[in-house]
Amino acid sequence: MASRDASGLDALDRITITGIEAYGYHGALPEERRDGQRFVLDIDLCLDTRAAARSDDLSRTVDYGSLTQKVHDAVASDPVDLIETLAERVAGVVLDVDPVRWVRVTVHKPEAPIPVAFADVAVTIERSRT
Repeated sequence: MASRDASGLDALDRITITGIEAYGYHGALPEERRDGQRFVLDIDLCLDTRAAARSDDLSRTVDYGSLTQKVHDAVASDPVDLIETLAERVAGVVLDVDPVRWVRVTVHKPEAPIPVAFADVAVTIERSRT
């Protein structure tokens, strides 16, 4: 039986994937939709990895090569105005993968059309299966 954390939920393990890059046409401004730009995503996903570790079987955990391709494709697909919407889309893609139970998605928009010098703008959301 899995141990419980302070919230009373089963303790979960974490897989972190950082720096996933994809080109997309997201943004509220016409030039963003026309020209597109680079987006960078960081993803933390939680799942119970004990069965995979015991069996050394990829099918009992997350194939992060396949998952990163799905995330890339979600960013490269239909444009949206807000990176908040994009983050929600990506969270849904990740949560559709068994055995993921929780995800944190950060969408970085390092080339956002901001009129002053800046290093990055990002939105981070957390979602879980209900």
